[in-house]
Parts: sequence; C-alpha cells; structure tokens
Amino acid sequence: MELSRKGEKRKLESIPVGSLGLIPLAGCRSMGEEVDYYLTKWRAERESEHKSSLAFAGYQRPTYIINGDVPRFGTGEAKGVLRESVRGMDLYIMVDICNWSMTYSLFGQENHMSPDDHYQNLKRIIAAVGGKARRITVIMPFLYESRQHKRAARESLDCAIALQELVRMGVDNIITFDAHDPRVQNAIPLSGFETVQASYQFIKGLLKNIKDLSIDSDHMMVISPDEGGMQRAVYVANVLGLDMGMFYKRRDYTRVVDGRNPITAHEFLGSNVEGKDMIIIDDMISSGESVLEVAKALKERKAKRVFIFSTFGLFTAGLSEFDKAYKEGLINYVLTTDLIYQTEELLEKPWYISCGMSKYIAYIIDTLNHDSSISDLLNPNDRIQSAVIKYKESQKTGIWN
Repeated sequence: MELSRKGEKRKLESIPVGSLGLIPLAGCRSMGEEVDYYLTKWRAERESEHKSSLAFAGYQRPTYIINGDVPRFGTGEAKGVLRESVRGMDLYIMVDICNWSMTYSLFGQENHMSPDDHYQNLKRIIAAVGGKARRITVIMPFLYESRQHKRAARESLDCAIALQELVRMGVDNIITFDAHDPRVQNAIPLSGFETVQASYQFIKGLLKNIKDLSIDSDHMMVISPDEGGMQRAVYVANVLGLDMGMFYKRRDYTRVVDGRNPITAHEFLGSNVEGKDMIIIDDMISSGESVLEVAKALKERKAKRVFIFSTFGLFTAGLSEFDKAYKEGLINYVLTTDLIYQTEELLEKPWYISCGMSKYIAYIIDTLNHDSSISDLLNPNDRIQSAVIKYKESQKTGIWN
C-alpha cells in the first residue's frame, strides 16, 4: 500500500471492493476525465498475479467513466439517467457545486446553475443508481452549504441536513476538501466522511515557481487570517519548521451587512514579520476582501513577499481588486486548487498559480476501491519533507527537476 517514489504508483495487494465506476457530473467533467486517465494508466501497468481471477473482473478497462446524464424539460425540471448498468459496482460520483458557468434552459431563458442545482443533480444520479451499486462514494470538493455549519440564531443547518439526506439515499462515504468546519461530520457519525487538505499541493506549487525561498523561521512565516483557520496554519508551519502568526477579525456586532457583521479591523498576534516572506493560508477566497486586508496589514509591518494559499478560489467579486493589489506590491502570488471551476481569465493572471488535484483524487479512488488505508494520503508530511529537501538541494546545485 506504499507509494513508489520512482513511478508514483501505489502498491495495492487487496482485491477490489467491486468493479470501479466513475460518474463525474457535467460541471466536473474535465476533472473526471483527468482522474480517469490516471486510473486507466495505472491499472494497465499494474502487475498482479490475481488479475485473471473473478474478483478482478473488469479491473482493466479503457475508461471507468459511466455514461450518465441529467436532461431537463422546458420547465427546468430534470431527471437523472444512467445509460449502462452499475449493478455491483463501487461508484465514485464527482460534483462541483461551484461551477456557475453551467447553464440550462428555463422557459426559454438561459439560467446559470447554482449550488442548489448541482446538489439536486447529484441526488438525481444517486436516485438513478437505484440502490444497485455495491458502494457509493460522493466526492464533493467544496462541501455543499459548508459555511452554514452552526446555528447562531433561528436559522437552518443546511449542511447537516444535506449530509443526512445523502446517507439516507444510500451514500456510504463522502469525501470533501478542507471543510469550513470539519465538525459538520457529527451530523452523520456512523458514515464515512473525510476532509482532505491540499497542503502538499500548495507547497509543491510554491517550490516549483519560486526559486529563491529560504525555508526557515528567520526568513519565512505562516499566517492565519482568522482564528477559524488556525489548524491549517499550524500544520503548514510545523511541517516546514516556521513560526506562525494570526489575525483576528474585530467586527461591528451592532450592524449586519450582506447577512454578516462587518469587519472593522484585523488585529495581529505574532512575532516580527519584517523582511520575511509570508504564507497566508485559508480555506477559501470569496470576495477576497479579508485576505487582501491581511496582506496589506503585513506589508505595512514591512513583510517581504506575500503568498496566499487557498483551497477554493471563488473570486465572487471578480479579479480587479487582486490585479490592483498585485500592481501595488501587496501580493506576489495566489495559489488555489483546480477543485472548483476556474475562469480562463483567472488562469492567465501573472499572479495566479493553479495547483492540480486530479492525480491526488485518482490516488484516493484507486486506494479506496481496494479497501486499503488512505492515511498516508491524508497526512502528506513525508512527501512535503521530501519536496523541501529536493528544493534545497536544487538551490545548491542550480539544477532544477
């Protein structure tokens, strides 16, 4: 079950749970095809003395993607359709609820899909499976309604309700990335729930693109933009051997603007940042207002360079403020994953680095299909340390891999 450093293949000795099936919904199709590419490649190359046995029937196929669709009627109503059998399969359904570029016709008008629409399509596909699959795993990188994770007044707990609904429909495991609050899994305590971090991919992306980093506590620091992101920052700081700082948001609780109490100031807790490179790490960039204010506050304290790590780059208010911050020298690079929809405009920005997650997801699917442990994938400390050692060696030799 270990990862081979040379070929990056996992040694999986156990028999599969069932024949592997991958169902990427329309908004997640491109990533699903990339995951399928890795799975077909690895399984074609993998050697096993049991491949000819009945337990491995259908193990090697030209594609693991199941032909399915969610057609809509003129009213905007829809249905889930699977055009091939999934009986006895170990199914992995992929959905990107943040893909607002997807549209459908509603009484002749073009309507952009909201997270509610994507979630509804997910349920339609699960319903089309009809309980015939051996096991269903939902891979939902941005967890539906995850920001509504706790009750502060008379309000709904949408994320908890959605998780319970999926479990009642027959979903065995839910895999998400960097859940806003991992405690939402308490809503389904007897079902599988994994929240995966992208720390390794961020560090790998930074080391690949920036060649003059000094990775030590004298030259670099990790910053959490608020108290809620402390755990992410603590992990990255510990594995890289860096100091950590934190901002806390001072809010005006006498007013509500756009459904929340407005932030009046960001107060800093931590050691001196002067002359150091800053890594700001958070789970998501929504409008970007908060993280840019943190970057500005760090530059006012004479920080050297500012790198922003965020699992989900939503950029709901557009990219103009980030362009402005880049031109003013407040930020150097923003790194987010490709787990959710990215616009072509974003990908072309000089300050943006996209961190690919397809291979990582393929590793997870391949391992789970063999009913093997994914603990080493969930804690990438060894891989991070290996990447840092190679980076420092390359700095000495001047030869970059």
